[in-house]
Amino acid sequence: MSRPDRLFELIQTLRAAAAPRTAEALAETLEVSVRTVYRDVAALQAMRVPVEGAAGIGYVLRRGYDLPPLNFDTEETEALRVALAMLARTGDMALMRAGQRVCDKIDALHGPATWLHVAPFGAPADDPALGCVPVSLLRRAIRDERKLRITYETPAGPRTERTIRPLVVIYHVEVKMLAAWCELRHDLRHFRMDRIYAWQELNETFTGQGETLRTLWAEREAATEQPEGRGAA
Repeated sequence: MSRPDRLFELIQTLRAAAAPRTAEALAETLEVSVRTVYRDVAALQAMRVPVEGAAGIGYVLRRGYDLPPLNFDTEETEALRVALAMLARTGDMALMRAGQRVCDKIDALHGPATWLHVAPFGAPADDPALGCVPVSLLRRAIRDERKLRITYETPAGPRTERTIRPLVVIYHVEVKMLAAWCELRHDLRHFRMDRIYAWQELNETFTGQGETLRTLWAEREAATEQPEGRGAA
């Protein structure tokens, strides 16, 4: 998360809080260090954002301060709630945490909607402790156009080492997939994330090529309908 985005999230988190939030609690919510929270609070105070409190006590945002609101009608708000709840089906833990932060902001404005429930059944969570590749890492590599080195295993063959240019994250109901340019095959390939057993971010980038490769991928997808798991790696 960039610093401007983090400062915005800090303001919104304090705005939605019903009681003072400690630096430790804010650090956990924003996934940063406590020292970073102290620096960010000081930066906001220097910009005359009315954050009050102190280390060890907690911080609050003085009432009356707000950012320009986005105006959604009732149907639009409920559509957002359902869509955000369905992030649980993707297994993308970073997006799920981001979605919960958005839900907290909606609840702060409109109150909770206890009549809306979405079953969370879907792809398994990407828990790095279990060896799963974090989807947030793949999304970041796509945005930064950075190559990855992965160890991949297909159902019909042994594990292979691949250098790939990640292009698209695809969320199916029960599995997550990554579309990428595979330098081993010299072609576009689809990789099931639950078959990626190791990964490494490389210093090498493919700056300026991502959009062209995604266009090629989209054209191929439009030209042929294949079952899930298509484009065997």
